[in-house]
Amino acid sequence: MEDYVREKIGKVQVADEVFCAIAGLAATEVKGVSTLGKELTHDMITRSGIKELSKCVKIDTDGDQIAVRIAISVTGDIPIPKVSTEVTEHVRNAIEAMTGMTVSGVEVNIIGVHA
Repeated sequence: MEDYVREKIGKVQVADEVFCAIAGLAATEVKGVSTLGKELTHDMITRSGIKELSKCVKIDTDGDQIAVRIAISVTGDIPIPKVSTEVTEHVRNAIEAMTGMTVSGVEVNIIGVHA
């Protein structure tokens, strides 16, 4: 599904895969996040295909609002609630800044801890 951003210049379509990429990259920039899912690092996200990324990031759209579900593994040296809060804020800010769309929520699922 695609979302639309209305601007003075016309209509811009943003594919769900783009939202997934923005969310994945933003999440892995947060200190305390080890990987996206169980194995995708920040560098791997920039090289991997959308298929791998879509296993870890889900996008639900409703009009001009986006809900994000993201699975991460953490490093274990920072409290999980702190990492989760920072991921939520960073993903929300990145998507809203890059697309102009409103993020209605970010659900963070911790699926592993890497030492």
